[in-house]
Amino acid sequence: MHIEYESLGDPSHPAIVLIMGLGMQLLGWPDAFCQALVARGYRVIRFDNRDCGLSGRAPAKKRANLVLAMAAAALGLPVRTPYTLGDMADDTIGLMDRLGIERAHIVGASMGGMIAQVLAAKYPRRVLSLTSIMSTSGNRKLSKPTKAAGKALLARPSDPKNPDIVIEHLVNTFGVIGSPGYPTPREELRSRIGRSVRRSYDPAGVARQLLAVIASGDRRKLLATITAPTLVIHGAADPLVPLAAGRDTAQHIPGAKLLVIDGMGHDFPEALLSHIAGVIADHCDQSAGS
Repeated sequence: MHIEYESLGDPSHPAIVLIMGLGMQLLGWPDAFCQALVARGYRVIRFDNRDCGLSGRAPAKKRANLVLAMAAAALGLPVRTPYTLGDMADDTIGLMDRLGIERAHIVGASMGGMIAQVLAAKYPRRVLSLTSIMSTSGNRKLSKPTKAAGKALLARPSDPKNPDIVIEHLVNTFGVIGSPGYPTPREELRSRIGRSVRRSYDPAGVARQLLAVIASGDRRKLLATITAPTLVIHGAADPLVPLAAGRDTAQHIPGAKLLVIDGMGHDFPEALLSHIAGVIADHCDQSAGS
């Protein structure tokens, strides 16, 4: 499986590996955020998950049936999926191996936070610290989005082959799930999303990623096995993954610290980039010294 990546900063410095969320490319980690971590003395690795961006695609014989998958998960039945979050964690380890990184600070956002959790549990010796952002333990009772956010996530553009329509659709989606306390101007949002859409747009890949999330189920028992120093960051105004899910994640990882950011939704608003990068760098500094 080919994984597209970027390495920023001095290769001799301690590494921070960034794992992005559902359907989001490495561009989802803002340049300013990455450079702030580099300025703190870290090598930063950001990459496209499988089925996204310029990374490889999973072979699929038929279109993902998300409604059937969600129904099966609700009934406690197995969900058929081309791959799991564990496979995506293996991709990350494979990338670290390719880059000669024995141990790294692992940072994941949303679905990326779920992958990071699995990685920290599965490969404890490869993880210097864990940061889980706007993510969940898989506890279905606490992971329900608002009606508007859920509808926005599952909506599809009227013409997925028309870039302009796709961009406008995604601008509307992020307008719903973004940070109410730190709204991104619509034109700026359109510019960022346009850059991503022009680079790659693959809704079928996103659907397969979502299948992996649905199939992963409840991870609370797995979280209890994590030994890495852990920081959980969550927005108090997140409409897609409620704050309760972040609290639950922190409660089930031994010794985890929870940072709640008022006004933050399910995005990385420019006004918070410096603060979030600083908090993560502090956590990595402290973990390296522990």
